[in-house]
Amino acid sequence: MKIVAIISQKGGVGKTTLATAIAVAAEADGKQAAIFDLDPQASASFWHDTREAPTPAVAAIPSSRLQHLLQAAEESGCDLALIDAPPFAKDIAFEAAHHADFILIPTRPAVLDVMAMTKTLDLMKHYSKPSAVVLTFCPHAGRELSDTEHAIGELGATLCPVRIGNRIAFSRAQQTGLAAQEYEPDGKAAEEINSLYRYMCIQLKEVKHERTEKTTKRAASRS
Repeated sequence: MKIVAIISQKGGVGKTTLATAIAVAAEADGKQAAIFDLDPQASASFWHDTREAPTPAVAAIPSSRLQHLLQAAEESGCDLALIDAPPFAKDIAFEAAHHADFILIPTRPAVLDVMAMTKTLDLMKHYSKPSAVVLTFCPHAGRELSDTEHAIGELGATLCPVRIGNRIAFSRAQQTGLAAQEYEPDGKAAEEINSLYRYMCIQLKEVKHERTEKTTKRAASRS
């Protein structure tokens, strides 16, 4: 099982939207997905309550139970676990990052969000985990996009090549228990989420490759 944590120290950047949409994309790809909702607002759980389909599974839990339930999910055959972490909670962010194979850091292309993103990046320095900053609620054009991308580069962070636009399909889908690609399958929002999912899969494959190399080197050194 692969684990992706979606972390930001600022609220309103689209963490739950990404978590639910990626989980739906994984299921469309033939995988079993689950979302672990650590946010006290329980937005992902509310989304699931309004959803007609029983999957992907969503569990609203305290961070203290995360390790146990991740293990249970893996034993039940889950392929992809997504951790929806709350803002302003360093201890929970640490817990989510600790278990993650890959970390997505969503941010809006705005000054205050970039400042919050730097705090998240500082938290993530405690872990040698691969991560990427993904721009959300992006306008069609504007200086804010290039300025934010430049700031991310200056901070030495990895920038996800997929931008998530400020599209009405995302909010309408969330309100009806759908993902954007279900609400409007041929729309731009669906295209962006599917591209983000493919990018994430590539990163997770690279993580697996790195782990295999490290295991091989350790075995060789022992012999």
